[in-house]
Amino acid sequence: MPLILRGARIFDGFSFREGALVLRDGQVAEILPPGAATVGPVEEIEGILAPGLIDLQVNGSGGVTLDGTATPATFSRICDSQEALGVLHVLPTLITDRPEAVARVIEAARDAAGTPGLLGLHLEGPHLDPARKGAHDGSLIRPMQEADLALYLAAARALPRLMLTLSPAAASTRQIAALAAAGIVVSLGHTDCTMAEARAAFAAGAACVTHLFNAMSALGHREPGLPGAALTSAVPTGLIADGRHVAPEVIRIALAAKPEGLFLVSDCMAVAGTDLDEFELNGRRILRRDGQLTLASGTLAGADLTLPAAIRNLVRFGAPAERALAMATSAPARAMGRPELGRIAPGTPADLVLLTPDLHPTAIWRAGVRRDLPSRP
Repeated sequence: MPLILRGARIFDGFSFREGALVLRDGQVAEILPPGAATVGPVEEIEGILAPGLIDLQVNGSGGVTLDGTATPATFSRICDSQEALGVLHVLPTLITDRPEAVARVIEAARDAAGTPGLLGLHLEGPHLDPARKGAHDGSLIRPMQEADLALYLAAARALPRLMLTLSPAAASTRQIAALAAAGIVVSLGHTDCTMAEARAAFAAGAACVTHLFNAMSALGHREPGLPGAALTSAVPTGLIADGRHVAPEVIRIALAAKPEGLFLVSDCMAVAGTDLDEFELNGRRILRRDGQLTLASGTLAGADLTLPAAIRNLVRFGAPAERALAMATSAPARAMGRPELGRIAPGTPADLVLLTPDLHPTAIWRAGVRRDLPSRP
């Protein structure tokens, strides 16, 4: 028998719709128009019913950090913790580390394949620009070698999805083209590149930009840099909407400049979903104070943010709720080449989140099975 969810506004990944949602065998069967006759059990719900949220930059969560000690249990813990926040599809992210640590994490991600919610792996570094290292360990940043390229090409065959953030200064256009041809999502970030250099990387196959405005060349009126290239192209571009990494006024400028292609990321760390006030990242102490995460020097080190909070922030900064929700559902799904996710339509997975009218998650459905979420501020 199908299950019918009725009473909530339906956000289908692009716009709001009225009616009821029919689930069958873990998938969306149909969206019934208002007043349509129903056959089967009906579950009355309130609020906004949306596709499960998608986060492509999760450095840690639930008290654990993705690092060289990772096991399949690490990936499971991160995914479970994010599910409790309404995020049903996650790309755990390893920041710059030693070659042996990168290899171990790739192996652990391969062994974790099939973990509910696990999209694959995001490697943020080590092939970055030291001038834009941010909180990454500059001593571990290095140009891409042929052995690195071979490792990533093998990883692409073993993992559901692989994203690699790099600087054009640390990888040749030939290497970028080889990565892209293997199905790897090459994302430009942590780079001081010019707009021309960014466009050359896009032409070679780079297909994404990592956390717009942060750890990259500035948007200048004569040299627009990577922000200018991102905002004047169709390349999907991540954005941290905590109001600290990017000022609300600049977020509004980005939304106006790029009507499509922006997507939200949390860039969250181990403290996500916990009450921890500090943790270690590659042996360095990270402090949680006043809504942000920093090294002792004050350098931002990821974000004290969840994806639902980013959605609420975007609305508070002036974005329509439809756009904010799309930037956490259909937009990241398309950025990863998984268009069947992040939307509600017949035949798509019944991976859903129920939110209050003010966009706080209260329940999720994974393959049509409901789980109520703990209340959070």
